[in-house]
Amino acid sequence: MSERRPATAPSHDPSPESPSAPTASLTRARRTSLLVTFILGGLTALPPLSMDMYLPALPQVTDALQSPAATVQLTLTACLAGMALGQLVIGPMSDKWGRRRPLLVGMVVYVLATAICALAPTAELLISFRLLQGLAGAAGVVIARAVVRDLFDGDEMARFFSTLMLISGAAPIVAPLIGGQVLRFADWRGVFVVLTGVGVVLTLMVWRGLGETLPPERRHTGGVGSALRTMRGLLGDRVFTGYTLTGGFAFAALFSYISASPFVVQEIYGASPQTFSLLFGLNSVGLILVGQINGKLLVGRVSLDKVLALGLAVVTASTVSLLLMTTGVFGEVGLVPVATALFVLMSAMGIVLPNTNAQALMRTPHAAGSASALLGTSSFLVGAIASPLVGIAGEDTAVPMALVQLVCAVLSASCFLALCRPWQKRGAPAAPAPAGN
Repeated sequence: MSERRPATAPSHDPSPESPSAPTASLTRARRTSLLVTFILGGLTALPPLSMDMYLPALPQVTDALQSPAATVQLTLTACLAGMALGQLVIGPMSDKWGRRRPLLVGMVVYVLATAICALAPTAELLISFRLLQGLAGAAGVVIARAVVRDLFDGDEMARFFSTLMLISGAAPIVAPLIGGQVLRFADWRGVFVVLTGVGVVLTLMVWRGLGETLPPERRHTGGVGSALRTMRGLLGDRVFTGYTLTGGFAFAALFSYISASPFVVQEIYGASPQTFSLLFGLNSVGLILVGQINGKLLVGRVSLDKVLALGLAVVTASTVSLLLMTTGVFGEVGLVPVATALFVLMSAMGIVLPNTNAQALMRTPHAAGSASALLGTSSFLVGAIASPLVGIAGEDTAVPMALVQLVCAVLSASCFLALCRPWQKRGAPAAPAPAGN
């Protein structure tokens, strides 16, 4: 019986006789392409741009469409739900048809849906096309992760995910600023016009600058049933599921901060909108900088599991301190200690998020699209569930935010320890034959 080989990176024989030689050569070329880095970074930045650029316009939408605030809030929920569910469909499609075609189709639909959002006469129509916008926009983020898995493996993949944070991590900083500036010269529809332009530019960049990264011999040929079996097989891998849940609960802690921080910082601790914007920007800068430290200094020198364990420990410690401060254990505390704990929490995500993605995708070279879909969907869904809980106790306390963050941090660390079991030596599962062959 032949020895089972760990499924880490696909091996390409560089000899002229090898049919995979062109693919290997193309892969090496793409690894050095700055344009590809910007394209993938732009695709992963599309969800926060679509969500956060629109936030300053919510009051205008409520007045212009004469709809209750709760109804207009559904335009955010619809986009988030679309991005979560769209990944489950588009990820397996990219394993079957390659990365390029589903990505281009998704981007074209995103552009059309966003343009219609700019023309929507009613809140109901806006909600419908925000859902379609999210479904189509999911193609960018899910396929971008799959492309990274096609091109990289091991420490290189973790480094590249950290590099992407330079671009995607800046999106939450600039998106509200761009939205606010657009509203100085146009109404809320202008935000969607700008997003349409962003979508057009990204579509053209993908068309001209991003070739196919999944060769035909590595594609799946089955239908929906095959895709479901592939996902079931991925979830049956204890370690993959562990990293997926670890990243998902960590993202929920991050999303809880994004949802609650405007209220907590401004209403409870009395900060001005300008101070809140400054703190939000500083936290995002911290996330980006720690992500670069992870990619440039830690990866390759320290095992990914050890770095991930450090990040989870810092996240948990910061959420504990936040809960103690908000419950009054240290007496009356001001904005500075709370803002410091939030900065530490956000910065540590620069270690946790890229390394959970890298560790999960390293186990799935045979189904990177489906694996990317499960990673993205779990994060968005858990984040969407955690987000409403931060305001469950009303407007006078920050305890729910801190408590939700602590629970998410503990669940994230528990999944890492119980399912990933980083102290055990393990190999990646062997890749099954593509379904349908």
